[in-house]
Amino acid sequence: MPLELVRNDITKMHVDAIVNAANTDLKMGGGVCGAIFHAAGATELEKACEKIGSCKVGEAVITDGFNLDAKFIIHTPGPVWQGGGQQEAELLKASYANSLELAKKNHCDSIAFPLISAGIYGYPKEEALQIAISTISSFLLTHDMLVYLVIFDKKSFGISKKLYQSIHQYIDEHYVEEIERVFQRDRNIFESFERMEVQQSDLFEAKNTSLATLLERLDPTFSERLLFFIDEKDMTDVETYRRANIDRRLFSKIRNGVDYTPAKKTAIAFAISLQLNLEETLDLLYTAGYTLSRSNKFDVIVEYFIKQSNYNIFEINEALFTFDQPMLGA
Repeated sequence: MPLELVRNDITKMHVDAIVNAANTDLKMGGGVCGAIFHAAGATELEKACEKIGSCKVGEAVITDGFNLDAKFIIHTPGPVWQGGGQQEAELLKASYANSLELAKKNHCDSIAFPLISAGIYGYPKEEALQIAISTISSFLLTHDMLVYLVIFDKKSFGISKKLYQSIHQYIDEHYVEEIERVFQRDRNIFESFERMEVQQSDLFEAKNTSLATLLERLDPTFSERLLFFIDEKDMTDVETYRRANIDRRLFSKIRNGVDYTPAKKTAIAFAISLQLNLEETLDLLYTAGYTLSRSNKFDVIVEYFIKQSNYNIFEINEALFTFDQPMLGA
């Protein structure tokens, strides 16, 4: 997917460029910066940085990746948190934006960021995360690039406490496990008897109906239904797949393959992109053979956001990430 949150060691990412949360002197520091220097080969990277000299807060410079799997290292000094009144937000946005532009200039198709300034520089993690996601997502609305935001552990990450509690309460009220399974088992038994009766009726009808006629009655495919919603919502293809956090090539497969069936998280991502209500979302999912279930935590979280009319796919993915669920997109 174009923007993905991952738990990993950034030095082990297989991307064109990784971003180093650097200091202005481009010296080897601690934390992520120190780990990158060690993994790349400290001596070689220090020589490359010495040639550049320095870098201002919010700006970005580039070196080779040396011993890393990444081709390049983009170095950007983020701001030190001083309470929010020293243009910290603008400088942090600039760090992400300038790094992305530098990656584009060097023909990078993929890039991995740490959460800049959220470590020893003291930037509040929730605010740092929001700036990272909003800046990256704005860039992705007009550019094709695979961007990873690498979170080392859960202590480095967190949605707002209010949102977490609200989602947690919604899950408690709507998420059903054991009771739902028992109910589903009994319902399946009941429905099997209903199907036997319906099948007998269908069999009688089929005897009097040609196969060609039956095939003409097929429901729309996922691709057909998706294109219908895109037209109905007066959106372009590009707007749709970018807001869905979907790669252009995958969208092309879906658009041109009338019988293509996407993964469930991809189908839901399109529903979020198109701002479909719950009924419309279920309609679109049905054409791909899916639904939303109260016995699935992922589904309950998605339903929560749709009912709140919150269609910010990156905020939804933050919540899914927090609750250890797969994220939307592809």
